[in-house]
Order: sequence, then structure tokens, then C-alpha cells
Amino acid sequence: MSGFLSRLSALVRKETRQMLRERSSLAVGLLLPAGLILLFGYGLSFDVSHAPVAVVLDERSPTTQSLVAGLQGSPYLAPVQVGDMTAAVALMRQGKVGGIVHVPVDFSRRRAEGNAQVQLILNGVDANTARTLEGYVGGALATQLQTTLDRQAGSSAGGGVSVVQRMWFNEASTSTWYLVPGLIVLVMTLIGAFLTSLLVAREWERGTLEALFVTPVRPTELVLAKLLPYLGIGAINLAICLLTARFLFEVPMRGSLLAIVVSSLLYLTVSLLLGLFISALTRNQFQASQVALLTSFMPAMMLSGFVFDLRNMPVAVQVISQLLPATHFMGLIKSLFLTGDNWPLFLQKSAILLLYALLLFAATRSKLRKRLV
Repeated sequence: MSGFLSRLSALVRKETRQMLRERSSLAVGLLLPAGLILLFGYGLSFDVSHAPVAVVLDERSPTTQSLVAGLQGSPYLAPVQVGDMTAAVALMRQGKVGGIVHVPVDFSRRRAEGNAQVQLILNGVDANTARTLEGYVGGALATQLQTTLDRQAGSSAGGGVSVVQRMWFNEASTSTWYLVPGLIVLVMTLIGAFLTSLLVAREWERGTLEALFVTPVRPTELVLAKLLPYLGIGAINLAICLLTARFLFEVPMRGSLLAIVVSSLLYLTVSLLLGLFISALTRNQFQASQVALLTSFMPAMMLSGFVFDLRNMPVAVQVISQLLPATHFMGLIKSLFLTGDNWPLFLQKSAILLLYALLLFAATRSKLRKRLV
């Protein structure tokens, strides 16, 4: 046991010194995560703000002007009045407006009869934005119409319909709360898999790995030595991500901090081991970096539930997504941040991540046995 600890300690010191000498890798490991979470946190949003909407009034009256005032009072909309539908359609085709609000010529009369209608035409090129814009326009119109009714009829007004809406787990209805926990998954994936994917391949190319094979170093010690320094880098990145999420983006952290940290470090270990396995398998830095990007970061971005709801995907894609460690961690970290502690889910997902870690450790150890071919 003392021999094991002595060799492991020497290897860890050697890998740490080598890591510190690699200024470019160190910069990527420390600066890239902060840049990513700031860039995506500020720049990536599913919310719609000041969206241009064309307004066509076939009837000009105080009632229709009040509708325009209701749209102008919304912080999410930027209404633009145009003369007719032809001009509005032209703006839509040019991409200058995301929707058209068309008030017909008989609006006031039909409103007095109780069956008034307003036409809303949406640009469906971006379906998510269109659905969001539909909700904003509908909400602004409904609020303004109800306000007008209250002013005209006072408290005795009848026949009105009120809609009470409540959103669980995201009271602010902001996509930042949804995106930032997912960004932690992407950062851990990128830093873990990408950085370690170059380690063994670099030593193969430089011929230094063969020198280790003539020493008493064992494969288990070699894997641990290459894993531990970058686990420390990943822990620093995790701390940066958590502090940024909590204090900069003000994302609530309703779950246990211990559970968040433990699950994040477990997923980080999986990502690091995946990178080491790819590096040991390819023995080429360029190939290793490309394989790491295609097998870790891109699937984590597209198939983990970060961008798209997995329930809307085909069954075959859902099955593939469940094979990705990022999918299990994505659901767990969002649950811990926004809904609170769910210990059965935590134990289930942690067990899956631990299984991935053990399998990847065994596979990497097998690839680093003392052989040259």
C-alpha cells in the first residue's frame, strides 16, 4: 500500500507540474468556463423582448386606439402601425416584424354584440418565438380589453372572464433560470472531456508514455494521476459556475448545496474519464479532440434536454439520449436548482453516473496496460 501511495504521489506531482507548464490548456481550463457561462447566460435566451409587431386598424376609433395603447404598454412588444394588410405582409416577408395584429372594420359593433375578434398572424419560421409572441399579444389584448370594460361599467360590469395564471418552479418566467443550470452541464462536459482527451495522446506522440512503461507504475495509478489534477481544475470551474448562477444571474438554488456539488463532481469525473478513454483509444491529439467534441459536447448540447424537450423527439432519439451521462445529470441538476431536493431522483441518477465512471475507469485502465501496440 505504501508503494502504491508513493508512486501515485510522484505521478500526481509530475502531472500537476506538466499541467501548470501547459499554459494554453490551463487558460482553456480556467478562463473558458467563465467566458461560456457569461456569454450564454447573457446572450442565450428564449424570452422575447421588444418584439416588433405590425398593427393594422381597419377601423379607427377610441376603442381600437385603446387596443394599440395596450400593446404599447407591454415591455415585450414594439407595435408598429401600418396602413393596410399589404404593407404589413411586406414587413412580415422582410422579417422586420414577427407578427401582425389585424383589427377588422366592424370591431366596435361586434364588440357591443359580444363577439368581437382580432386577427393575429405570426411568423412561424421560429416556432418557439411565435408561440411566445402569441402569448404576449394575447395577454396584452386581454388585459387592455378588461381594463376598458372596468372603466366603462365599473364594478357592476358582468360577463367578464378573468384568467389567473401561475407558473411553478419559475415564477419569474425567465429562461435564464432554465438555461444556467444546463450551462453547468455543458461546461463540465467541455472541460472534462476536451482537456483530458489530449493527455494520453500527447504523451504517445511525444514518446514519453513508453518511458513510463519501464517503471513500476501500474495502469490504475497512471489513470488516477492523470485524473486528479484536472479534477481540481474542474472543481474550481464548478465553484465559478455556482457562484455566477447564484449571485450574478440570481438563479434560485432550492436543493441541497451538498447534493449539487456531489452530483456535479461525479459527472465531472465521468467526463474526465471519457476524455482519457478517448485519448488512450485514438493516440492522436487531433483525432482525440474531434472525437471528444462529437461524442460529448455536441450530444450534451442537442440530446440532453438542454435545448429541446426530449418528450417531443422520436422514440429512437429518446433511447439514444438515455445512453448519455449528460442526459441524467441535466435532469438532476435542474431539479436540484429549481424544485428542491428529490432524494430518490438524486440516488437514481448518482448511481447511473457512478456506473458510468466505473465502466470508463476500467476501459481506460485496460487501454493503458503496459504494451506498445
